[in-house]
Amino acid sequence: MIASYLGRMASRNLLVEVRTLLDQIEPAYPVISARQREVLDLQRSGQHEKAHALLNLLNDIQRTVQTQRESLQNKMAELTAASALAVASRQRYVLWLTIAATASTVLLGLVVAAIITDRLTQPMRLLASAIRDVQKGNLNVQLPVRSTDEVGALTDSFNFFVQELRAKEQIKQTFGKYIDPRILERLLLQPGVAAVAGGRQRMTVLFADLVGFTSLSERLTASLMVTLLNRHFGLQALAIQEHQGVVDKFVGDSVMAFWGPPFTQAEDHALLACRAAWVQLAALDVFRRELPELTGLRKEPPAIDLRIGICTGEVVVGNIGSENTRCFNVMGNTVNLAARVESANRIYGTQILLGETTAQALGPHFETREVDTIAVKGKTESTRIFELLGPAGQVPENFLRLRELYSQALLAYRAQDWDAAEMTFRACLELRPNDGPAVLFLKRTETLRRNAPGADWSSISQLEEK
Repeated sequence: MIASYLGRMASRNLLVEVRTLLDQIEPAYPVISARQREVLDLQRSGQHEKAHALLNLLNDIQRTVQTQRESLQNKMAELTAASALAVASRQRYVLWLTIAATASTVLLGLVVAAIITDRLTQPMRLLASAIRDVQKGNLNVQLPVRSTDEVGALTDSFNFFVQELRAKEQIKQTFGKYIDPRILERLLLQPGVAAVAGGRQRMTVLFADLVGFTSLSERLTASLMVTLLNRHFGLQALAIQEHQGVVDKFVGDSVMAFWGPPFTQAEDHALLACRAAWVQLAALDVFRRELPELTGLRKEPPAIDLRIGICTGEVVVGNIGSENTRCFNVMGNTVNLAARVESANRIYGTQILLGETTAQALGPHFETREVDTIAVKGKTESTRIFELLGPAGQVPENFLRLRELYSQALLAYRAQDWDAAEMTFRACLELRPNDGPAVLFLKRTETLRRNAPGADWSSISQLEEK
């Protein structure tokens, strides 16, 4: 801008000088013309000397004019050059102005495009962020629908999808208190569940009964009795579920649970059930310590115990019920046998009894003791039952010694060697005076000694009670 301004100032000065020269040259031409006529007139009249002197003066005037004309030409050349420079400078100015305007327009276009793009992509970014939140388990996501185009429709669909997931989660949380959450998740809330048909598969079934609660309940109010049962069942269910078991039902003060596919591996369910049973006994100790505070019976704390029966075998499993009301259930001989084995604890004075198949599946992980061979009411086949002594490496040495003596006594009993059986059972009681199976078989041995059995006698114990 300064260069252009200076260029315009220089041109103006040249114009002034040109104008001055023109003003000087213009009056000289009439004077020259007049002097030339005078010289001609003097020559015609013979006044040659005056003509010569006037001619010299005329020549001086012409030289002066010629000098002024040359100066005028030079100034015009300078003016032309200055004008050309001014035009070039103006062109450069216009060029840079055009470039600046173009750059400004492009920059403004980019800014406007960025703003428009941001406004267009912001809903998609919010949607992508919300999807990541849902993947992390946050179902409290609700996006505003700000348009009626495809993005708005997609956002509305996303909100509906999250709402359905939230409702599904609420169903799981609500009905998970009534139905084992894994049944709810794996079967009831999965597509095609209605078509799940019953089938046969190998599972492990557990029954656990709280002993002594009936007499205790006679001393409690209804609300306190419900509170105690809820606490007991809460501890028992936790022990079962921590070992992948499914709580099937609560009946009175009893718990039924099962293990097996699809909830556990086929080769692990018997072991998991026994681990859960062992933790259930520990949970009973916690419940016992809480009873005086819960019941207010601090001077005479109630005596309660837990009996558990576990059996492994084939069961019928599936969605069972009417068209309107169904439940995922297991049934069959294994279930019935597990219930009978649980009741058998009362006869043998034990806490955890196992069916033969369950005991065989434990391998080296648990120590067991064969207690008896039984036949339950309504069944012709017999089965051996075992007492769960504890995890391998945690059973006291005297219990392992007791197991050896008891095994010898049981062999003598089955061989009708009453003297050896009685002596060995008594040796068992010396190691553990309150050992239930030894006490029972010692009484049986003494009875059979007094009343010798016939030739068709069998050592199989018939369980008449269900």
